[in-house]
Amino acid sequence: MNSIWNNFIGHEVKQSFYQAGNVRTRAIEAGQGEPLIFLHGTGGHAEAYSRNIVAHAEHFHVYSIDMIGHGFTDKPENIVYNLDTYVQHLKDFVEAIGAEKVNISGESLGGQVAIVFAYKYPELVNRIVINTGMIAPRSEQGMKELNDMLTRAKGAATTMSREAVKKRLEWLMYDPNDVTEELIELRHYIYNQPGAAQIMYKITEGVISNESTDRDNSFLSDIETEALVFWSNHNPGASWEEAKVHAQKFPNHKFYLMKQDAAHWPQWENPEEFNKIHIDFLRFGIKAEVLG
Repeated sequence: MNSIWNNFIGHEVKQSFYQAGNVRTRAIEAGQGEPLIFLHGTGGHAEAYSRNIVAHAEHFHVYSIDMIGHGFTDKPENIVYNLDTYVQHLKDFVEAIGAEKVNISGESLGGQVAIVFAYKYPELVNRIVINTGMIAPRSEQGMKELNDMLTRAKGAATTMSREAVKKRLEWLMYDPNDVTEELIELRHYIYNQPGAAQIMYKITEGVISNESTDRDNSFLSDIETEALVFWSNHNPGASWEEAKVHAQKFPNHKFYLMKQDAAHWPQWENPEEFNKIHIDFLRFGIKAEVLG
C-alpha cells in the first residue's frame, strides 16, 4: 500500500506547530530555501499533499498546513469561517515563519484563499497555484456537484462514521479506489477530536453561504502575481472549460489541464504529473517550457 508514511520514510520530514497570531497551527514541513505553502480544501488537512511534499522539498522549504478550524490546528468557536478569516490566518502564518515572500499553492478552498491573499498582499507573494479552486460564478451543474460535496461533508460531520467519511473522500477522486483505508482512518480521527465535528459543520455552512450567490471575480484582473491555474479533466464543481475562461482574467497566468484522469485531488491521484508541472512553474514561472 502507498501509505502516507511510505511517502516520507527516509526523508527529513517533520510535523511542526507555529503560533500564527493566536492560532496554534500545524504544518508538515520539509526542505530548505524559498518557502512554499500548500493549502488544502474544505474539510481537509495537510496530508492532502503527502504525495508531493518530498519532491517539492528538493527545491523549496515546504509547509503543508492545516488551515484554521481544520486538522490539528486550533478551531476557534466564536468566529466566522470565511475567506477573510483564512486569508488572515495565512498572513499570520507567513509572519510566524519569518518569510519575506512565499509561494502559495491551494487546492479547492485553498486555491480561493491563495487568490485573495495575492490580491490583498502582493508584496508577500512570489507565485501562486490555483488547483481546482477558482473564484467564479458556477454553472447549474457545478452547483449541483458542489451541493453533493457539501451534503457529504455535513453527513461526515454529523454522524462521524467511517462510511460517511469515505463517501466524502470519494467525491474528491476520479477512481474511488484512490481513497485508502489509511486516509479514511486519518480523517475519521480528525473529525472525532473534541469539538471538531461542530466546527466542521460550521465551516460547511460557511461554504454554502459563500457559494449561494454568484461571486464577482472581476478583481482577478488586478492580480499581477504569476499564477498557474491547474485543473483536472473530471473536476466536480467547475469544468476545465469554465476554469479556462475565468483564468483569462489573470494578467500573468498559464492554464494547465492534467492529461491523466483525475477529479478534485489531482495532486493525490496523479502525483508524478502534478509534481513535474507544479515544480517547473514555481521555479521558472509562466515561461516554464512544460507549460507551452
